Amino acid sequence: MLTDLSGQIERITYTNDETGFTIARVKVYGQKDLVTVVGHLMSPAPGEILNMRGEWVNHPKFGEQFKVVESKTTVPATVYGIRKYLGSGLIKGLGPVMAGRIVKQFGEQTLDVIENEIEKLSRVNGIGKKRIAMIQKAWDEQKEIRDVMLFLQSHEISSGYATKIFKQYGNRSIAVVTDNPYRLATDIFGIGFTVSPQNSDSLKSRT
Repeated sequence: MLTDLSGQIERITYTNDETGFTIARVKVYGQKDLVTVVGHLMSPAPGEILNMRGEWVNHPKFGEQFKVVESKTTVPATVYGIRKYLGSGLIKGLGPVMAGRIVKQFGEQTLDVIENEIEKLSRVNGIGKKRIAMIQKAWDEQKEIRDVMLFLQSHEISSGYATKIFKQYGNRSIAVVTDNPYRLATDIFGIGFTVSPQNSDSLKSRT
């Protein structure tokens, strides 16, 4: 039986850049101990909020884990989460020390500043125009990834296949799926189509 679970990524234990398969430790709301989460996640980063659907399983060696079937990530809202998120290496040009300076300056408004008024980062000691440009580029790339993943999952494409699709097409994923979804069956191993009783095609995995 599938269960909904939400929490904040504390650390990434393992991730495969090609497949998106990830093992993460997550601070789940209402639970004292960190939860081990396994599944396909696209560019996961400590500090992100992870909203998941999946099932609890018992690994013979590592014990209880939450196996993700579907997931969506959102940016953190707390000062702690934002500092962890920015200092995780996700944004090129920002390390833990610089992330700490930025969050100290802007607090809970940090991500809003980066999104809408990034030039304000020049107020932080050690950040000049060149670093601001690097941060802007990396931020835009991460935003594209989130937008594509949300689009794919809104079309009932699982996290695992959404990861494969993004790896194949990058920021063109939305256009490909919208204009010619049948390309997926040719370009990506494991994806096929089935016809529903209402004669509308839907994605399925090849077995």
